[in-house]
Amino acid sequence: MPLVFEEAHAAPDKKKVNEEYFVLSNQGATAVSTAGLHVIVGRPGKRGSVMGQIDPGFVLQPGEKILVLSGIPGRQAQGTPPVREGIRTYYLFQREGLLKGSGTILRFAMNQVDVARVTYDRDAPTGVKAEKAESTEGKESTEGS
Repeated sequence: MPLVFEEAHAAPDKKKVNEEYFVLSNQGATAVSTAGLHVIVGRPGKRGSVMGQIDPGFVLQPGEKILVLSGIPGRQAQGTPPVREGIRTYYLFQREGLLKGSGTILRFAMNQVDVARVTYDRDAPTGVKAEKAESTEGKESTEGS
């Protein structure tokens, strides 16, 4: 998947939705549009709930990052949103936080196909659960056959 969640940070207070944010990057070779992607939140082994649709969305050029915030801009009661130098910001307009503790899975999907996916880990420095590397043990090479 060219879109990768590099960071996921839950808000310290569930009422401070603007303080929950994600850093999304395009690690592909071409520009990617997020228009029309569904925002889906779930737990391991569960289907997940569609929390909304990214509309109008944004375009990420290769190597570009964007700061995605859960809240609504201008709502002071939802907390002070983080700012990153040189990175654009996009709001999801959610009334409550998306991250419901470690193990929460956040997906951006189009027609039930994941375009970006992250599993939240509150103990990881970036908030992103490390994916298990695929084991190559017991696999034979077919090169040179």
